[in-house]
Amino acid sequence: MNQMKTKKTKSTVLLLLASIVISLSFSSCAVKNQFLTSTVVPAAQGTVLIKQDKNMNYVIKIELSNLSPSTRLSPPATAYIVWSVNADNTTQSLGQLNSSTGFMTKDLSAKMETISVTKPVKIFITSENDVSTQYPSYSNIILTTEYLR
Repeated sequence: MNQMKTKKTKSTVLLLLASIVISLSFSSCAVKNQFLTSTVVPAAQGTVLIKQDKNMNYVIKIELSNLSPSTRLSPPATAYIVWSVNADNTTQSLGQLNSSTGFMTKDLSAKMETISVTKPVKIFITSENDVSTQYPSYSNIILTTEYLR
């Protein structure tokens, strides 16, 4: 009787381990990258996390801290816009970055999550006066990553 329980327990454990290995092999690894230190806003720090979802799109999560409001830059700007450089060297806007400054916010943080059908090779943030701009102001780059892994 004890021997039967032991065999059953071992087979259950093996089945569980096999299912974990299979599920891990099908899930994509998230790659986390740091933004480089900014010459415009040196205290700003942040990360970009990129993960492929089950539909083969790329989920891009950006988290920043110590990012002063764009209106406090010199010269002031209306907004921060996040851009993606793709493998074919095209640049696309990922949208406006909204900081979460407020009564209880001390670190001037900002978060953004978006989806892209193409894998980004680089992410950068510019300060812009037109939130619907189609092309980045390369002279106004606030933060950038190195080429992404």
